[in-house]
Amino acid sequence: MTHPFYAIHSHGLIRVAAATPRASVGDTGANADATIALAREADARGVDLVVFPELNLTSYAIDDLHLQTAQQRATLAAIATVVAASATLRPVLLVGAALVRNGRLYNCALAIARGQVLGVVPKTFLPNYREFYEKRWFASGAGLTGLTIALGGKDVPFGTDLIFAARDLPGFVFHAEICEDYWAPTPPSTAGALAGALICCNLSASNIVIGKARERAMLAAAQSARAVCAYVYSAAGPGESTTEVAWDGQGLIHELGEQIAESKRFATEPELVVADVDCERITQERLRFGTFNDAATFAGTPETRFRRIAFDHTPVLADGGLERAIRRFPFVPNDPARRDDDCYEAFNIQVEALSKRLVAAHAETIVIGVSGGLDSTHALIVAAKAMDRLGRPRSAILGFTMPGFATGEGTKANAWALMRALGITAEEIDIRPAARRMLEDIGHPFSDGDPVYDITFENVQAGLRTDYLFRLANQRRGIVLGTGDLSEMALGWCTYGVGDQMSHYAVNSGVPKTLIQFLIRWCIRTDQYDAATDAILATILAQEISPELVPAGADGALQSTESMIGPYALNDFFAHYVIRHGLAPSKIAFLAWHAWRDAGLGAWPQDLPADARIAYDLPTIRHWLEKFLVRFFATSQFKRSAMPNGPKVSAGGALSPRGDWRAPSDGIATAWIEELRSSVP
Repeated sequence: MTHPFYAIHSHGLIRVAAATPRASVGDTGANADATIALAREADARGVDLVVFPELNLTSYAIDDLHLQTAQQRATLAAIATVVAASATLRPVLLVGAALVRNGRLYNCALAIARGQVLGVVPKTFLPNYREFYEKRWFASGAGLTGLTIALGGKDVPFGTDLIFAARDLPGFVFHAEICEDYWAPTPPSTAGALAGALICCNLSASNIVIGKARERAMLAAAQSARAVCAYVYSAAGPGESTTEVAWDGQGLIHELGEQIAESKRFATEPELVVADVDCERITQERLRFGTFNDAATFAGTPETRFRRIAFDHTPVLADGGLERAIRRFPFVPNDPARRDDDCYEAFNIQVEALSKRLVAAHAETIVIGVSGGLDSTHALIVAAKAMDRLGRPRSAILGFTMPGFATGEGTKANAWALMRALGITAEEIDIRPAARRMLEDIGHPFSDGDPVYDITFENVQAGLRTDYLFRLANQRRGIVLGTGDLSEMALGWCTYGVGDQMSHYAVNSGVPKTLIQFLIRWCIRTDQYDAATDAILATILAQEISPELVPAGADGALQSTESMIGPYALNDFFAHYVIRHGLAPSKIAFLAWHAWRDAGLGAWPQDLPADARIAYDLPTIRHWLEKFLVRFFATSQFKRSAMPNGPKVSAGGALSPRGDWRAPSDGIATAWIEELRSSVP
């Protein structure tokens, strides 16, 4: 596919690799050959940047051999060999070598691209404790800025003040540090990130001892989170001297605190672990994280001290696949343990938030409309748990089922079964007589027997339900518990004012529809309630999502929410990347296409039903994304601007105007629609 849409570089993604070549004990020729072999493999895989281990050309564990002239000259020859080979290769190579400059030997990272050395970065922190003895051989690069080093007959930038940036590929900006540098309390990569580097790289030797792999992963995760960057780490592997220590060849790629790729470790063959890091996402995160800019200011604005070494990368805008796992459900981890941890936290956030509001409002009861659908079901089980936590009887929850013109017997039966199983006070109010009277009063054709099921017909029912609930709350010293979720607020899929948009407390407003389904499954799996409750919860999970406001057609088919506004799985995917990351529509479409185009590829959350494991092609994704953009940006903000209080639940964001999201109620969607239409085939 040749359309630029299919190329990762059109979407701010950079392909990086952590390389683990077969090492040697000081055989620089063999080291150069091993480096070139992996560089060629990286070129074939479309990699933009390859990070090799510390001193991979020189060899690390050769002790006093570092101080031998023959070894130093052999290193220069190895560098020249790699530089020559790089002339026809796409990736920038970050290789390690020991170099002499001004009567000192430095442990260095060399950035090599298209037949030239872009710059040389000396190691700042030299370990000299336990098994390490680096100060015996090397000088620290601390304070060395604005300098050059002679290599291959040219003066090359040298110092700890270098970041490297592609002229022709926005976002491809990287910094290099070496091993111990990120064990230090003040890693040089922090300054590099504050100066503008989006990808921070670590060339490491790092011998292996028990538990050290976990420590490296922790440091890489922490640094990528704290410095708001991608972090590529490569440790020396088999072949280095094992006179006193051993090596595992750990390669790690992290982004904003999350590990996105890892090598096998202790591999017998050379390894290249590859991933596409999202530099647009990193940039957007820095825009949102004002503390990052403050840190740069407090550090004396590092970008004024760093030299930005520019190079031409010549990216190819063609389909090279995607080397990155994209979760289909961004609010739900695929890993079962993480999923259950997230569900535990989400559920208890809601329970704690509602408990506090009940106490603060001096409310004696909770008034809730129970439809038998997902949202009211989840709000009700949260309310039950809140009452348990407060030591109050569940009978203080007043549940009302309020059948209208299209209420199905199945959902109504589910509502009654759930209320009885939970032991709450349950009542039924038939809203049809009041709805008929209102429709008659306003002269609606339905009152004359015409089958006109327009938005007025729907909202008369939705509004009456909320009106009854508020008056019941007045009467019975309670608060109305809102049931609408984050997905509905994103889409504006709620009746404004006297409707389901309004309540005294919107306990589900921070929870997307897809997460609600997994939360209910978690409640069943972890025995939060009794067997009777679990059974009815499972039944509710299996039914079609419907507002049940319009009578079934001649074919008996019920009104389907997702046929009107799109699959919630896609809408929640879109919402996550719009709300949390502010990505362009074409980028969201690109990620959604890679996540959803083939049901047989990638991981699914373990307890997702088989019939929900479906695929969406690009035209379908584009269609529903455009509908989402119109609803989110142009038609629904006024509802969010007046939404009631409710707890933020997910780091993916919330839509309260007092919290994560502030936008004009009279905004337009033109910029987003035009970007989508112009950039997606």
